[in-house]
Amino acid sequence: MSEAAAAAILSELRLYEQEAVLAELRAQLEQPALPPAERCALGVALAWHERERDTPQALARAEAAEQAMADTPELPEATRAALQRRLRLTRLDALRLYTRYAEGLFEARVLRAEAEAAQDWLACADVAWLQAQLHSGGGQMAASCAALEQAIARAEQAGDRTRQWIFECSLARSAGLQNREAAELRWGQHFPSELSGLHVSAAVLIELYQGYRALRARDLKLAVRRFSSLIQPLQDAGYVRETINTLGNLGSAFNDLNDPESALEWMERGLQMARASGWSASLGSCLMQMGETLRRLGRLELARSLLDEGTQIFAPQPDSRNSAVCLSYQGLLALDLGEGQKALDYFEALQRHPGGYLDLQRNARRGHARALLLLGQGEAAEQMAREDLAVAELSGAAEAEVELRMVLAQIAQRAPGAAGQAQAVQLLELARERAKSIAGYKDSAELLEALALAYAGTGRYREAFETSQQAASARASMLSRSSADRVEALQLHHLNENARTEAQHLQQLAEAERQRAALMQRNSSTLEKLGQIGLELTRHLDMASIFAALSRHIPALLDARGFEIYLLDDEGEGINSVFGLEDGQPLPPDHIALDNPSSNAARCARERRELSIQLAEDGSDPSQVPGTMRTLSAMFAPLLIQERLLGVVTVQSPQAQAYGEHERMIFRSLNAFAAIALDNAIAYRRLQQAQSQLVAQEKLAALGALVAGIAHELNTPLGNSLLMASTLDQRTQEIERAAASKELRRSELEAYLGETRSVARLIMQGLETAAELITSFKQVAVDRTAEQRRLFDLAVLCEQVTATLQASIRKQGHKLELDVPEGILLNSFPGPLGQVLSNLVNNAMLHGFGARRGGLMRLSARLLKDGRAELRFRDDGVGISPAHAGRIFEPFFTTKFGQGGSGLGLSISHNIVSSLLGGSLALDPMPGPGCCFVLCLPLQAPEAQGPAAADGGDAAAAI
Repeated sequence: MSEAAAAAILSELRLYEQEAVLAELRAQLEQPALPPAERCALGVALAWHERERDTPQALARAEAAEQAMADTPELPEATRAALQRRLRLTRLDALRLYTRYAEGLFEARVLRAEAEAAQDWLACADVAWLQAQLHSGGGQMAASCAALEQAIARAEQAGDRTRQWIFECSLARSAGLQNREAAELRWGQHFPSELSGLHVSAAVLIELYQGYRALRARDLKLAVRRFSSLIQPLQDAGYVRETINTLGNLGSAFNDLNDPESALEWMERGLQMARASGWSASLGSCLMQMGETLRRLGRLELARSLLDEGTQIFAPQPDSRNSAVCLSYQGLLALDLGEGQKALDYFEALQRHPGGYLDLQRNARRGHARALLLLGQGEAAEQMAREDLAVAELSGAAEAEVELRMVLAQIAQRAPGAAGQAQAVQLLELARERAKSIAGYKDSAELLEALALAYAGTGRYREAFETSQQAASARASMLSRSSADRVEALQLHHLNENARTEAQHLQQLAEAERQRAALMQRNSSTLEKLGQIGLELTRHLDMASIFAALSRHIPALLDARGFEIYLLDDEGEGINSVFGLEDGQPLPPDHIALDNPSSNAARCARERRELSIQLAEDGSDPSQVPGTMRTLSAMFAPLLIQERLLGVVTVQSPQAQAYGEHERMIFRSLNAFAAIALDNAIAYRRLQQAQSQLVAQEKLAALGALVAGIAHELNTPLGNSLLMASTLDQRTQEIERAAASKELRRSELEAYLGETRSVARLIMQGLETAAELITSFKQVAVDRTAEQRRLFDLAVLCEQVTATLQASIRKQGHKLELDVPEGILLNSFPGPLGQVLSNLVNNAMLHGFGARRGGLMRLSARLLKDGRAELRFRDDGVGISPAHAGRIFEPFFTTKFGQGGSGLGLSISHNIVSSLLGGSLALDPMPGPGCCFVLCLPLQAPEAQGPAAADGGDAAAAI
């Protein structure tokens, strides 16, 4: 790709993206032939999308991308500037995540001005969005909302509707924190109900906003359902901080549903993610929410410890909402501890908080009055409550009115005499009437219980009884809405003992159901993870990779301090330990006979069934191997492919009863995947061995044919020379006898000398021909065996190869023509090139001509302008059908199995040309008789690469 591709990557860069897309980006970035501009853009895009998934890694990747840009001087300035802005945006978001708000706001102003000048509207939109987050973190909510409005406008200007939805969701949530009623009027019906056409980053945030609407409307059941369904989608889309916040809000919803145990579970998940992220704001928020939950559970000292830690984290941002929440939670905790003055200080500070959050201000007013009551300042508490009530009545804040009248009723009940009780009844009745005007109002159990007590205090027992019954009904109704798993358990709430006993029983049933649902959720998550592990295992074809994957995943899913794999030996009479770990250390190899009576692994193999073993704690079990980890729990399972046994796998733990049904399910699934992966690896290894043997046989066959051809060629000149030499010897003997008997005539001597000269010439010609053949054979043989790199003339090599093949060519009645000009010099490997040419000739004679005689082959060459040589080998045979043309270079593909064809000749040739010689071998698709192969070779062959290293394998405490 060119610079245009880099620009396209930036223009399509989303605010958040799914993990699958990031995996594709990482795969593209690993391609060695990637153009520099695209490599820079991909590095920048990955840094941006990893900023919440792994902030330190994102910053490191940003540094690497910046270095890559520095090493790419040809990068256009406009593209370079756009990439630099995105890197600065990545670092700016890191400042937000690490709560460096002042520094971030300064950088944002500079960056936004540059983006505006460059008319980079996407960057402008993202800077404004980050400014909003920075303002919000510092407690500047008005400035935050203004920045979000600007972000929405810039996203619209850029034509990015996905960003608009995301920014609008953020603005709607911020508005809801300040004034729920006003936010509902503007945003309540703004977002679409059908989200299938939206990008997931927008759809999941719209769903989350609907969860916040439900939470603020006190529809806690709907809020819980929405929040819990969004945890994984938020993580998948890269909203890591939002995931932490959602886990905390989910816990808060369970708190409001009077289920602090469930709240604590979700908050612990959020706290774990927050600690892993390294973001202090997220950590502080989780600590506060857990502290409030622990307060509700009555663990006040531990609650104080967590709230103090959270308060310390948010101390540098005193104007933030988190700081206000700290004050609220600390005030409530001080009330529970009976520390009236501390509570008063916290609530007064909360009332002075500049954030002006209505929900927290209401809590502050009520808490303030309660603190004054705790300090015995009833008159001051009443005065403040009445002042706040007047303000609430003027502003139409119905919920605040109800809360304040309940506080005033509590104050009135403390006054001596019946007048106070009567006033309390009046205040509570007014509170109940006002509560009915609240949209979606349902009777408050707390309000009804207070009213019932007030009725009883004034002697109105019938009304007290009826109201207490209504209070019990309201309490049961509220608890029944707490979660789907606790509907039956909290359906009834009676005052008599039998009803309470029944309610407790139902609570136990509901808890069991909740645990069952949690187990189902856990199993579902585990199955998804197992599916991913299965894909990873079955993707590998070498055992070392399979063992590495198993040793990485098994300890993460099971308590497996010991882990070992045995494979059946070749005789089928025992199993060999091929891989094993104990406490992360490799185990030595081991062999166990199948008839071993004390070995659980052998028993598992014999019986071909899963075994779950509990060993004796004193180590006396005969299967306990001396000198190894003391094992108390072990699982063994056969590795089966249908009914065929591959071996046995075992996991072992020093803990008793370590493996329940859930662990056995995981173990079973892993075994199934491991069996498939190991069977594939074994089959692949055997295939490689078979291929190596066939390649060796092909080489031997080629060498045999070469030797036979040379022998046939040498036979003629050497036979002629031998015949001439024997003839000369016979004539010499005749001359010697004539000379000895003194009967030699001058004419006979002259004739003999003439014959000698002719015979000598013929002998020399024959021996010279044999010498030339031997020289050619020696050169080709040495090159083939040693793969010797040297400088050679292509024409000479082609003549030498042709000479070695002439015997078989002539024997089959064919003809080979050469058209290779002299002077094409190659610094390469003549032996392997000669083997390729030999394979092409033999392939033509076997497949192209078949039984036909008189075939014509032609080998031509020419020098190309780009430092390469082109060779064309053409024959006038039957050609190659289109159905076979695409497969001719595949190993073992041949149309002549059983007729002299192995299917390896062209495959070997293709590998030699592409790997060793650094060129290409292709079939010319041009029409015509026969077929034509085209070799393009560099005049300078690449340097040969060394072979890769191999691996090894190994054997557990209880065999």
